[in-house]
Amino acid sequence: MTTENSQIVLGTMDFGTRVDPDRAFAILDSFVAGGGVWLDTANCYSFWNDPSGVGGASERVIGAWLRARPGARDAVRIATKVRQNPLVPHSWPQSAEGLSARAVHSGVEESLGRLGVDHVDLLWAHAEDRTVPLEETVGAFGELVAKGVTLRIGAANHAAWRVERARSLARERHLEPYTALQLRHSLLQPRPLTPLPEAGHRLLTAEDLDLARSEGLAVWAYSALIWGSYVRPDKPLPAAYDHPGTARVLAVLDEVAADLSATRNQVVLAWLMHQNIDPIVGASRVEQIEEALAAREVPLTDTHMTRFEEAR
Repeated sequence: MTTENSQIVLGTMDFGTRVDPDRAFAILDSFVAGGGVWLDTANCYSFWNDPSGVGGASERVIGAWLRARPGARDAVRIATKVRQNPLVPHSWPQSAEGLSARAVHSGVEESLGRLGVDHVDLLWAHAEDRTVPLEETVGAFGELVAKGVTLRIGAANHAAWRVERARSLARERHLEPYTALQLRHSLLQPRPLTPLPEAGHRLLTAEDLDLARSEGLAVWAYSALIWGSYVRPDKPLPAAYDHPGTARVLAVLDEVAADLSATRNQVVLAWLMHQNIDPIVGASRVEQIEEALAAREVPLTDTHMTRFEEAR
């Protein structure tokens, strides 16, 4: 595969909380100037870092940036998510909004208000909600597409069988189906069967990729750079990554990075894009997004990919 259809997605989770609006504006400006297109946010970002105890800060910052940059809405595509925003401050997951039809419609309406737009380009179901019939959720998302509130819909952190079941229900009812998957993925992988400490995270599996490639679904990968752990000594890899495969992969990563005069991060991003996976990259400084965008030019070959596959 080539990277010609793959792209870096700007993750904006920390905008308005850990990243102040001025820095967020600079990052957004740099991303667009560098040819970046997709912004990834969520209605719940970032309730865990916000004194209010609810989400919305990231969407508000993006909305303020759009108002301050005439024409910017035409230059970017916006993806947001519903499902996880607490309805009661500081009460999660107990008061998470869920995926009932009412919650989906209400969540999107509030997101549009914060963003200051009349539609989003992609709406994600942020996680499963098995307390609600899948038919109800599928119907709500399909209705939003029919109304033009969102152009496309996707499933984040869903089991592959649930995605395909939802797609089947949508087809039966002549509704727009999910056309994108978002899951956690990177070159390094945790030990198999090791529970992830991060609530709600779901790792990309071979089954997810099989579904995506068979059905023509887009795949977005979050935590692609494992929170800086590839390059920052002050952010060591989580304990789940302490296994022999990690050392083997890192050795190859350093060799390939040296061969290609690229950084570790750039090679990891290129590795994902070589598989037609779009990496989501969060940034707290302009230099970080500039580095990430340069990964599009890293000339990773099938030979490099084979070396990584053998190491993993």
